[in-house]
Amino acid sequence: MGNTSKKLAAKCTLLTKEEQKYVAATFRAASKNSERIREDDLIKFWGPQIDPRLAQYLTNFLFGSGQQKSPTVDFNRFAELYVYNVRGTVEERMMVTYNCLGMDYNEDVELPYQLLKEYCESIASTYIKIVKSSSGPRARTWLEKGFRAAASHVQALGEAAAASLGGDPDAAQHHCTAAQLSKWLQTNILLKQLAELVYINLYGINKRAGDESPAPLPPTAPSLLPIADGLEAMPDYPAFTDLSHIVWINSHLPQKHQHRWRFLFSSHIHGESFSTLAGRIQEQGASILIIEDTNGYIFGGYAPVSWAFGPNFTGNDESFLFTCVPRMRVYPATNYNDHYQYMNHYTKTLPNGLLMGGQFHFGGIWLNAEPFGEGSSAESCSTYRGYKRLSKEPSFRLRSLEVWGVGDKPLVDKDDEERDASVLDTNPEAKAILDMAGRTRHSEGIREEPPL
Repeated sequence: MGNTSKKLAAKCTLLTKEEQKYVAATFRAASKNSERIREDDLIKFWGPQIDPRLAQYLTNFLFGSGQQKSPTVDFNRFAELYVYNVRGTVEERMMVTYNCLGMDYNEDVELPYQLLKEYCESIASTYIKIVKSSSGPRARTWLEKGFRAAASHVQALGEAAAASLGGDPDAAQHHCTAAQLSKWLQTNILLKQLAELVYINLYGINKRAGDESPAPLPPTAPSLLPIADGLEAMPDYPAFTDLSHIVWINSHLPQKHQHRWRFLFSSHIHGESFSTLAGRIQEQGASILIIEDTNGYIFGGYAPVSWAFGPNFTGNDESFLFTCVPRMRVYPATNYNDHYQYMNHYTKTLPNGLLMGGQFHFGGIWLNAEPFGEGSSAESCSTYRGYKRLSKEPSFRLRSLEVWGVGDKPLVDKDDEERDASVLDTNPEAKAILDMAGRTRHSEGIREEPPL
C-alpha cells in the first residue's frame, strides 16, 4: 500500500485492518491518487460493473443532492457507504436508504414505494452484471449452458425483494413508513445478501490476483450463485430458467445447501417418463423441482429430504414452494400439516405420482405418473403459508421439468442400503425402476460426485 493509501486508511476507524488496504487502494485508483474523489471519476471507475440507477443512488449518498451537493467526497464518507451496507446497524442502513433516494433520514417521512422498488432492482441488476462479467468457472458454467440473465427476470428479482415490504407481496403498495422500512431491512435476507455482494465487489474487498469468484466473500458468507455439477457431458443443455431464478430459489435454501446444485433430471434429456424421473431422484438428498407449464409459468418446490416410494408423506418444515414466472414468490411451510413430499408408482389403492403440499388430488404441486406430463396446482394449500396457485390454470401440461440435488450428495448408510434392498425385494416394480435409472446413468457416462 502506498503512503497516500496508508494515511487515508489510518484516518478511518470503521474499517478492519484487512479492509483498510483494499478500500484505500480502490479509493486511490478512483481518485487518481488524490485525497478526494470527484463524482465523474467515481462513476467512470465503477461504470462497467454498476447499473446506472445504482450509480446515481450511491452518488446521492456520497456527494449529496440538491443544494447540499458537494463536488468531491473524502475517504471517511466513502468508507461509510461500504461499512453501513455490509455490516451496519438497522438505523445506519435506513439512513443509507433515505440518503441514496435523495432524502434526509427522518422517521416522519415516508418513502415512495416505486422509488424503493427501483432501488432494489438496481442492486439486483448490478449483482447480475458482476456475475456475468466474472471469468470464474462458477458463473461461466451456468452462462455457457444457456442460462441467461434477461432484463425482465432481473427486474422481477428486484421486485420480489421489494414486495416483501408489506404483509401480502401481491397487494398494491404506495408508500413505506420508517417503521416498515426498519422491519423490512431486518428480515429481508435476499436484499442484504445482494447488497453485501455488490459492495464487496465495488470496493474490491478480498479481491486478490487470480481470484475467480464473482463475489469474493469471507468464508462464512454464502454465495447466491451455486456451483453447477453434472452439466459437463451436455454441450447443448436445454435451459429454460434464468440466472435470476437460480439466485431467487437458492437464496431461500438452508445455507448448508446453497453452495452446490447437482443436475439429476431433465424431461428434455431423459425423456417424459415417470419411472426414469423417480429412479434418478431417489437417494439424492434434498432437491429442487422446477416446472415450466405450456403457458410459460415457471414454479416448483424444495424437498428437504430424499424422495422415496411409499404410502406416507415425508419431508419437514424446511420445505417450500416457489414461483419464478410471471412473478418471483415463495411460500414457506405453515406447520399446519406435514404433507411435504409424496411419491408412488404402480399402486392400486393410492394415487400414482408426485405430490408436494395439500391433499391427494388437491396438491400444491401434483404430477401424474401416468400419463406423464399432466399435473395440477390447487387453488388453496394449507401446507404452505400465503400460498396461491402456482400454474396459470388449475390443471397444466408440462413443457419442461428439471430436478436438482442441492448441497453435497449424502452418504448412504449401510443399514439403510440393507433396509432399502429388503423393501425392493417385496416391490419388484420399484426395483425395476431403480435398475433402469442405474443403466441410464451408466450409458450417459454421468460421473457421480463424491461428497466434499
